[in-house]
Amino acid sequence: MAQAVEEWYKQMPIITRSYLTAAVVTTIGCSLEIISPYHLYLNPKLVVKQYQFWRLITNFLYFRKMDLDFMFHMFFLARYCKLLEENSFRGRTADFFYMLLFGASVLTGIVLIGGMIPYLSESFAKIIFLSNSLTFMMVYVWSKQNPFIHMSFLGLFTFTAAYLPWVLLGFSVLVGASAWVDLLGMIAGHAYYFLEDVYPRMTGRRPLKTPSFIKALFADEAVVVARPANVRFAPPPAEELHRD
Repeated sequence: MAQAVEEWYKQMPIITRSYLTAAVVTTIGCSLEIISPYHLYLNPKLVVKQYQFWRLITNFLYFRKMDLDFMFHMFFLARYCKLLEENSFRGRTADFFYMLLFGASVLTGIVLIGGMIPYLSESFAKIIFLSNSLTFMMVYVWSKQNPFIHMSFLGLFTFTAAYLPWVLLGFSVLVGASAWVDLLGMIAGHAYYFLEDVYPRMTGRRPLKTPSFIKALFADEAVVVARPANVRFAPPPAEELHRD
Protein backbone atom coordinates (compact mmCIF):
# COMPACT_ATOMS: atom_id res chain seq x y z
CA MET A 1 0.00 0.00 0.00
CA ALA A 2 2.74 2.44 0.97
CA GLN A 3 4.66 1.60 -2.19
CA ALA A 4 1.57 2.21 -4.34
CA VAL A 5 1.06 5.63 -2.75
CA GLU A 6 4.73 6.45 -3.28
CA GLU A 7 4.54 5.50 -6.96
CA TRP A 8 1.34 7.53 -7.39
CA TYR A 9 3.05 10.53 -5.79
CA LYS A 10 6.21 10.22 -7.90
CA GLN A 11 4.20 9.98 -11.12
CA MET A 12 2.52 13.33 -10.52
CA PRO A 13 3.68 16.18 -12.78
CA ILE A 14 5.95 18.71 -11.13
CA ILE A 15 3.52 21.62 -10.52
CA THR A 16 0.74 19.40 -9.16
CA ARG A 17 3.15 17.51 -6.90
CA SER A 18 4.71 20.70 -5.59
CA TYR A 19 1.41 22.42 -4.86
CA LEU A 20 -0.14 19.34 -3.24
CA THR A 21 2.93 18.83 -1.07
CA ALA A 22 3.03 22.48 0.03
CA ALA A 23 -0.70 22.46 0.82
CA VAL A 24 -0.57 19.24 2.86
CA VAL A 25 2.58 20.26 4.76
CA THR A 26 1.20 23.73 5.54
CA THR A 27 -2.19 22.45 6.70
CA ILE A 28 -0.68 19.69 8.83
CA GLY A 29 1.82 22.17 10.27
CA CYS A 30 -1.01 24.46 11.33
CA SER A 31 -3.02 21.55 12.78
CA LEU A 32 -0.01 20.56 14.91
CA GLU A 33 0.51 24.24 15.85
CA ILE A 34 3.98 24.23 14.33
CA ILE A 35 2.85 27.06 12.04
CA SER A 36 0.35 29.73 12.97
CA PRO A 37 -2.40 30.57 10.45
CA TYR A 38 -2.12 34.16 11.64
CA HIS A 39 1.21 34.34 9.81
CA LEU A 40 -0.30 32.99 6.58
CA TYR A 41 -3.63 34.69 5.92
CA LEU A 42 -4.16 37.46 3.39
CA ASN A 43 -3.91 40.83 5.09
CA PRO A 44 -3.46 43.76 2.66
CA LYS A 45 -2.37 46.17 5.40
CA LEU A 46 0.42 43.88 6.60
CA VAL A 47 1.51 43.26 2.99
CA VAL A 48 1.72 46.95 2.13
CA LYS A 49 2.81 48.53 5.42
CA GLN A 50 5.01 45.78 6.88
CA TYR A 51 6.16 44.19 3.59
CA GLN A 52 4.89 40.73 4.50
CA PHE A 53 4.71 39.71 0.85
CA TRP A 54 4.72 36.00 1.64
CA ARG A 55 1.06 36.30 2.59
CA LEU A 56 0.24 36.69 -1.12
CA ILE A 57 1.41 33.08 -1.53
CA THR A 58 0.78 31.36 1.80
CA ASN A 59 -2.94 32.16 1.79
CA PHE A 60 -3.21 29.75 -1.15
CA LEU A 61 -1.54 26.91 0.78
CA TYR A 62 -3.66 26.63 3.92
CA PHE A 63 -6.91 24.62 3.63
CA ARG A 64 -8.23 25.19 7.16
CA LYS A 65 -8.68 22.30 9.59
CA MET A 66 -8.18 18.71 8.48
CA ASP A 67 -11.75 17.49 8.09
CA LEU A 68 -13.96 16.09 5.34
CA ASP A 69 -13.87 19.40 3.49
CA PHE A 70 -10.06 19.25 3.52
CA MET A 71 -10.12 15.73 2.05
CA PHE A 72 -12.52 16.84 -0.70
CA HIS A 73 -10.27 19.71 -1.73
CA MET A 74 -7.15 17.57 -1.66
CA PHE A 75 -8.95 15.15 -3.96
CA PHE A 76 -9.96 17.97 -6.30
CA LEU A 77 -6.42 19.35 -6.25
CA ALA A 78 -4.77 15.98 -6.89
CA ARG A 79 -7.26 15.02 -9.60
CA TYR A 80 -8.07 18.11 -11.65
CA CYS A 81 -4.73 19.87 -11.28
CA LYS A 82 -3.08 16.64 -12.43
CA LEU A 83 -5.51 16.17 -15.34
CA LEU A 84 -4.90 19.71 -16.56
CA GLU A 85 -1.13 19.48 -16.31
CA GLU A 86 -0.92 16.05 -17.94
CA ASN A 87 -3.44 16.65 -20.74
CA SER A 88 -4.37 20.22 -21.63
CA PHE A 89 -0.92 21.52 -20.63
CA ARG A 90 1.14 18.48 -21.55
CA GLY A 91 4.65 19.62 -22.43
CA ARG A 92 3.73 23.21 -21.40
CA THR A 93 4.68 23.42 -17.74
CA ALA A 94 5.40 27.15 -17.97
CA ASP A 95 1.94 27.81 -19.40
CA PHE A 96 0.33 25.81 -16.61
CA PHE A 97 2.28 27.70 -13.96
CA TYR A 98 1.24 30.97 -15.61
CA MET A 99 -2.41 29.86 -15.47
CA LEU A 100 -2.14 29.36 -11.70
CA LEU A 101 -0.33 32.68 -11.33
CA PHE A 102 -3.06 34.42 -13.33
CA GLY A 103 -5.79 32.78 -11.25
CA ALA A 104 -4.10 33.70 -7.97
CA SER A 105 -3.69 37.30 -9.14
CA VAL A 106 -7.34 37.59 -10.22
CA LEU A 107 -8.58 36.13 -6.92
CA THR A 108 -6.37 38.43 -4.88
CA GLY A 109 -7.48 41.44 -6.91
CA ILE A 110 -11.17 40.60 -6.50
CA VAL A 111 -10.81 40.31 -2.73
CA LEU A 112 -8.85 43.56 -2.45
CA ILE A 113 -11.25 45.52 -4.64
CA GLY A 114 -14.31 43.93 -3.05
CA GLY A 115 -13.03 44.96 0.35
CA MET A 116 -13.33 48.61 -0.71
CA ILE A 117 -16.92 48.41 -2.00
CA PRO A 118 -19.66 49.46 0.44
CA TYR A 119 -22.10 46.75 1.50
CA LEU A 120 -19.71 44.09 0.15
CA SER A 121 -16.60 44.91 2.13
CA GLU A 122 -17.78 42.98 5.18
CA SER A 123 -18.27 39.79 3.17
CA PHE A 124 -14.91 40.08 1.42
CA ALA A 125 -13.14 40.86 4.69
CA LYS A 126 -14.01 37.34 5.85
CA ILE A 127 -12.15 35.78 2.89
CA ILE A 128 -8.63 35.53 4.22
CA PHE A 129 -7.59 32.24 2.56
CA LEU A 130 -8.02 31.68 -1.19
CA SER A 131 -6.77 28.09 -1.44
CA ASN A 132 -10.25 26.64 -1.94
CA SER A 133 -11.05 29.23 -4.60
CA LEU A 134 -7.88 28.46 -6.58
CA THR A 135 -8.70 24.76 -6.46
CA PHE A 136 -12.22 25.48 -7.68
CA MET A 137 -10.77 27.56 -10.52
CA MET A 138 -8.88 24.49 -11.77
CA VAL A 139 -12.06 22.43 -11.61
CA TYR A 140 -13.85 25.11 -13.66
CA VAL A 141 -11.13 25.32 -16.33
CA TRP A 142 -11.02 21.52 -16.65
CA SER A 143 -14.81 21.35 -17.02
CA LYS A 144 -14.72 23.97 -19.78
CA GLN A 145 -12.03 22.08 -21.69
CA ASN A 146 -13.74 18.70 -21.23
CA PRO A 147 -17.48 19.58 -21.32
CA PHE A 148 -18.83 16.30 -22.71
CA ILE A 149 -17.33 13.82 -20.25
CA HIS A 150 -20.05 11.98 -18.33
CA MET A 151 -19.76 12.11 -14.55
CA SER A 152 -21.68 10.93 -11.50
CA PHE A 153 -22.18 12.72 -8.20
CA LEU A 154 -22.05 10.32 -5.26
CA GLY A 155 -23.85 7.79 -7.44
CA LEU A 156 -27.07 9.83 -7.16
CA PHE A 157 -27.27 11.29 -10.66
CA THR A 158 -25.18 11.70 -13.79
CA PHE A 159 -24.29 14.83 -15.71
CA THR A 160 -21.68 16.12 -18.14
CA ALA A 161 -18.50 17.81 -16.95
CA ALA A 162 -19.76 21.20 -18.16
CA TYR A 163 -22.08 21.26 -15.14
CA LEU A 164 -19.51 20.05 -12.59
CA PRO A 165 -18.77 23.50 -11.05
CA TRP A 166 -22.50 24.16 -10.59
CA VAL A 167 -23.07 20.76 -9.01
CA LEU A 168 -20.21 21.36 -6.55
CA LEU A 169 -21.49 24.88 -5.85
CA GLY A 170 -24.91 23.47 -5.01
CA PHE A 171 -23.34 20.86 -2.76
CA SER A 172 -21.38 23.55 -0.91
CA VAL A 173 -24.59 25.50 -0.27
CA LEU A 174 -26.37 22.36 0.96
CA VAL A 175 -23.65 21.58 3.52
CA GLY A 176 -23.63 25.16 4.75
CA ALA A 177 -20.32 26.28 3.23
CA SER A 178 -19.84 29.77 1.88
CA ALA A 179 -20.85 30.08 -1.76
CA TRP A 180 -18.50 33.06 -2.16
CA VAL A 181 -15.44 30.81 -2.15
CA ASP A 182 -16.67 28.69 -5.06
CA LEU A 183 -18.06 31.67 -6.95
CA LEU A 184 -14.70 33.44 -6.82
CA GLY A 185 -13.04 30.35 -8.26
CA MET A 186 -15.62 30.24 -11.05
CA ILE A 187 -15.04 33.92 -11.86
CA ALA A 188 -11.27 33.47 -12.04
CA GLY A 189 -11.64 30.27 -14.06
CA HIS A 190 -14.02 31.89 -16.54
CA ALA A 191 -11.71 34.88 -16.92
CA TYR A 192 -8.86 32.56 -17.85
CA TYR A 193 -11.03 30.43 -20.15
CA PHE A 194 -12.34 33.49 -21.99
CA LEU A 195 -8.96 35.17 -22.43
CA GLU A 196 -7.09 31.97 -23.35
CA ASP A 197 -9.64 30.00 -25.40
CA VAL A 198 -12.54 32.23 -26.51
CA TYR A 199 -10.95 35.64 -27.14
CA PRO A 200 -8.09 34.31 -29.35
CA ARG A 201 -10.64 32.55 -31.59
CA MET A 202 -12.61 35.79 -31.91
CA THR A 203 -9.70 38.16 -32.58
CA GLY A 204 -6.64 36.08 -33.40
CA ARG A 205 -4.81 37.67 -30.46
CA ARG A 206 -3.70 35.86 -27.31
CA PRO A 207 -3.53 38.26 -24.34
CA LEU A 208 -2.38 35.60 -21.87
CA LYS A 209 0.75 34.57 -23.72
CA THR A 210 3.22 33.25 -21.16
CA PRO A 211 6.09 35.72 -20.56
CA SER A 212 9.52 34.59 -21.68
CA PHE A 213 11.03 34.92 -18.20
CA ILE A 214 8.52 32.35 -16.89
CA LYS A 215 9.24 30.01 -19.80
CA ALA A 216 12.92 30.28 -18.90
CA LEU A 217 12.17 28.84 -15.45
CA PHE A 218 10.85 25.58 -16.87
CA ALA A 219 12.40 23.18 -19.32
CA ASP A 220 9.26 22.00 -21.09
CA GLU A 221 9.50 18.46 -22.37
CA ALA A 222 8.80 17.90 -26.02
CA VAL A 223 5.69 15.83 -26.70
CA VAL A 224 6.77 12.79 -28.72
CA VAL A 225 4.18 11.24 -31.02
CA ALA A 226 5.00 7.71 -32.10
CA ARG A 227 4.30 6.62 -35.70
CA PRO A 228 4.39 3.21 -37.35
CA ALA A 229 7.77 2.26 -38.74
CA ASN A 230 6.55 1.43 -42.27
CA VAL A 231 4.38 4.50 -42.85
CA ARG A 232 5.84 7.16 -45.13
CA PHE A 233 4.94 10.81 -44.65
CA ALA A 234 6.96 12.06 -47.64
CA PRO A 235 7.86 10.75 -51.10
CA PRO A 236 10.85 8.38 -51.10
CA PRO A 237 14.22 9.77 -52.22
CA ALA A 238 14.86 9.76 -55.93
CA GLU A 239 17.68 7.19 -55.60
CA GLU A 240 15.27 4.72 -54.05
CA LEU A 241 12.95 5.08 -57.04
CA HIS A 242 15.80 4.43 -59.46
CA ARG A 243 16.86 1.31 -57.56
CA ASP A 244 13.46 -0.23 -58.25
